[in-house]
Amino acid sequence: MFQTYDEALTWIHARLRLGIKPGLKRMEWMMERLDHPERNIKAIHIGGTNGKGSTLTFLRCILEEAGYYVGSFTSPYFEQFNERISVNGKPISDEEMLQLANAIKPLAEELESTDLGGPTEFEVITAMALYYFSKVNPVDVALFEVGLGGRFDSTNVIHPLLSIITSIGLDHTNILGDTYEQIATEKAGIIKNGTSIVTAVKQPEAIRVIETKAKAAKAPLYQLGKEFNISQPETLPNGAQFNFSSALYRDLNNFKISMLGQHQLDNAALAVMASQILSQLYAFLIDENQIGAGLERAYWPGRFELISDEPTIIIDGAHNQEGIDALASELTKRYHAKKINILFTALADKKLDNMIAKLDEVADSITFTQFDYPRASKAEDLAALSTSANKHTEPDWRAGLERLLNEQSENPDSILVITGSLYFLSEVKPVLLQLLK
Repeated sequence: MFQTYDEALTWIHARLRLGIKPGLKRMEWMMERLDHPERNIKAIHIGGTNGKGSTLTFLRCILEEAGYYVGSFTSPYFEQFNERISVNGKPISDEEMLQLANAIKPLAEELESTDLGGPTEFEVITAMALYYFSKVNPVDVALFEVGLGGRFDSTNVIHPLLSIITSIGLDHTNILGDTYEQIATEKAGIIKNGTSIVTAVKQPEAIRVIETKAKAAKAPLYQLGKEFNISQPETLPNGAQFNFSSALYRDLNNFKISMLGQHQLDNAALAVMASQILSQLYAFLIDENQIGAGLERAYWPGRFELISDEPTIIIDGAHNQEGIDALASELTKRYHAKKINILFTALADKKLDNMIAKLDEVADSITFTQFDYPRASKAEDLAALSTSANKHTEPDWRAGLERLLNEQSENPDSILVITGSLYFLSEVKPVLLQLLK
């Protein structure tokens, strides 16, 4: 038994050594030993390449505005580990994390002695979340974000009220496949028999995969651009505004969101459609005002997050090609008249050449750095992929950050964009806030 939170956290993190082990057998074994907590939860399953966390947050805030007690399981964490399991946006306490670790540890040790092998870090955390939302602190509804893929992801033991697939992109291609069809097949693995599926996927070849799986599972499919739509989108200084229409409900107008970026309109629309399905099919009491209030207050750190207006500093966890494309588009739209300075690093297992080429297009200067993480790229390797005439290499990200802040103070018409790995941003943000005091 663990005596302290730190002991528990060290044990959980130590399981990273087991890497990624796709498959549901270990999760099913643990669920049986825990008396199937996954069967006692009203769950919503959210998969996709980008936008999972934002979509979950929009939907969570809508449900909270409607008075529901909402659990969330997300990854990766941004500021503290406990936020991966939260209720109404509040991370569970250290004491609760210790309690959960002590509940799962004996199972993990027993499982380790079987042919299945020990559970990975993500499997342990998933089991903890399911046990918590079912047995320790029962919630009205729990939102589960897929960790990787979908078909063999450990969250796929749940039996959701509905599933959401946000987008399809070429990420984790070494595991999920290197075509949109292959990746869509993995994402579509969360579609369950007769369970509604909501999606904003745009690529025709990926949509065909989802349509085929939904038809085979007799799962009602709601696609952005077909069964529900956004109209009259308008960029606002601190967010956006849009109208919404669907086949289930009357048109809803003038919804506002505070998250920046055109892609966030799609994520918000997914959440609105999901709330309508919950209302129409499962008797959730959610009205138009609650939807509007939830959308407007939704906040998700590290996603085109404006840290400071003067000087203008943005952090954005654009960690794959689709994320970089969205970032570049938004920077061009909002800050085309300003000098754009970028601080960037990423994990080495990403497809980095095209990502960096896109950043080169929008950056007036770009500084490549690195951070202490097992799969992190080296600054010089990133810089070697860049064709920018104004590129810099700074292995010490703190030194690079301080230099860029000093340069920005001398040029008020510039903006600083810190982007790349979310793991990197979680290290940078507290230091940045301290430097800005």
